[in-house]
Amino acid sequence: MTTTASVPVPVHTSPSVLSALKNPRLLTREALAGLVVALALIPEAISFSIIAGVDPRVGLFSAFVMAVVISIVGGRAAMISGATGAIALVVAPVMNHHGLDYLIATVILGGVFQLVLGGVGAAKLMRFVPRSVMVGFVNALAILIFTAQLPNIIGVSWIVWPMTAAGIAVIVLLPRLTKAIPAPLVAIVLVTVVTVLGSIAIPRVGDEGKLPDSLPTLFVPHVPLTFETLTIIAPYAFAMALVGLLESLMTAKLVDEVTDTGSRKTREALGQGIANICSGFLGGMGGCAMIGQTMINVKASGARTRISTFLAGVFLLVLVVGLGDVVAVIPMAALVAVMVMVSVGTFDWHSVKPSTLRRMPVGETIVMVLTVVVVVATDNLAIGVIVGVIAAMVVFAKRVSRFASVTRSIETHADGTRRAIYTVDGELFFASSNDLTTQFDYDGDPDGIVIDMARSHVWDASTVAALDAIETKYRAHAKTVEIRGMNDASRAFHGRLAGNLGAGH
Repeated sequence: MTTTASVPVPVHTSPSVLSALKNPRLLTREALAGLVVALALIPEAISFSIIAGVDPRVGLFSAFVMAVVISIVGGRAAMISGATGAIALVVAPVMNHHGLDYLIATVILGGVFQLVLGGVGAAKLMRFVPRSVMVGFVNALAILIFTAQLPNIIGVSWIVWPMTAAGIAVIVLLPRLTKAIPAPLVAIVLVTVVTVLGSIAIPRVGDEGKLPDSLPTLFVPHVPLTFETLTIIAPYAFAMALVGLLESLMTAKLVDEVTDTGSRKTREALGQGIANICSGFLGGMGGCAMIGQTMINVKASGARTRISTFLAGVFLLVLVVGLGDVVAVIPMAALVAVMVMVSVGTFDWHSVKPSTLRRMPVGETIVMVLTVVVVVATDNLAIGVIVGVIAAMVVFAKRVSRFASVTRSIETHADGTRRAIYTVDGELFFASSNDLTTQFDYDGDPDGIVIDMARSHVWDASTVAALDAIETKYRAHAKTVEIRGMNDASRAFHGRLAGNLGAGH
C-alpha cells in the first residue's frame, strides 16, 4: 500500500522589525531605502498640494503623517502611504468652494468611513478582482508614473535630457557592480553634485513650491457641527474613503506578489483610516498608498520591513524642515530618472508579448486593455479598476452561459404513451437561463414532459422565473410538466420562489 504525507505549503515572510534592527546590513538597506523614498516624496507631495489647491506644507505634512502612522498600524510592511493625486482630485472641490477647514474635516470624516468599511470587511472584496484587472492596473500605473514626468522634461532646457539620461544610466548600471547602496540614491546624489558644481541652470525641487520651516501642529477644523456641514463633506469623504481603500488594497496586493509575502488587508484598511484621521488633525490633506514610491521602496531599493516606511516619513520631515535649503537644490531631472525607471520596472512587459497575447483568451485581453484605457483617460486608478471588474464580470457571465445546454429525447412506453425528456446541463443563472424558454417544443411535444435537472444547478431567481414560464406555456397547451433530479440546494431555492415571481401568471 502506498501512503502519501501532506506537505505544508511554505509561507514566505518578510524580515521582522526586530531582526532588521539586530542586523546592520538589513538596517542599512531599510534606512537608505527610506531616504530615497523621502526624496521622491517631496516633489510629489508638493504637486498634489497644488492639485488640491492647498499650501505645499499641507501635502508634505500629510505625507509625513501618513507614512509614519501607517508604518505602525498598517497591514502591509514596506508599503508607502502619503498624499496622492487620486485623493487630491477627490477633495479639491471642497477646498475650492469651502476652504481649508472643510477640507480637513472631510479628510477626518473620510478616515472614519475607512474605519467603518474596514470593520465590516470591505477589504475581503479584493478576492473578486481578477488577474486581468490587476495586470491592467499595474500597466496603467506604470503609464501614469511615466506621463507624470513629462512636464519635467518637455519645454525645458536641453541640458535636462542628458542629466536625466545620466541618472537612468546610474540606476541601470550600478546594480551590476554593487547593491550595497540603492542605485536611485546614488543617481540623485551624483546628478545633484554635477549640477551644483557645474552651476547648471535646470529646474530644481525648490522651484516646485516653498518648503515648510516648522513642525506640524494640532489642527482642529473650525466648521459648524451641523447636518448641513455633514451634507457638504460626507459625499466627498465617502468618495475619498473608497478611492483610498481601493488604491491601497490594490497596491498591497501588488506588493504581496512582488515580495512573495502576505499581508493583512483588513488591518491595512483600518490603518488607512487611522492614518487619515491623524493626518487631518495635524493639518494634512490625507492620502493613501503610493504605488510609485512603494515600488521604489520594495523593487528599486529592496526594502521589506516597516522600518523603511517609518524612516521615509521621518527623513521627509527632517529634509524639508531641517535641510530645506539642501533639498531645494536637488534637480528634478534626478527624481525624473528614478521615476522613469520605476515606471519601466512596474510595467508587466510579459503581458503584452505577442506570444502571451496569442495564448490569452480574447476576453481577458479586452478586460486588461479596457482597465488601462479607462485609468489613463480618467487619471483615476479607482475608476479604472471598477470598470475593469464590471467588464470581467460580463466576460465571465458570457463565457459561463455557453456551458448550459438542453438536449431533447422521446421516451415511448409499452402502452404506447410517449414523453419528451429534456436534459439540462450546466450552471443556470441570468445569463444562461434567459433563452431557456426557447429551447422547448411546446407544440410538437407529447402530453407528458420531463425536465431532468440532475446535471445542472439553479443559482438565481431568473432561472426559477424561466422554469415557471416553461410550465405556464405547457399548461396553455394542456400538457403536464415534471421537473426532477434537482440537487438539494436547487430544490430548496426553486421551491421557495416557484410560482411567486409573477412571470407567466
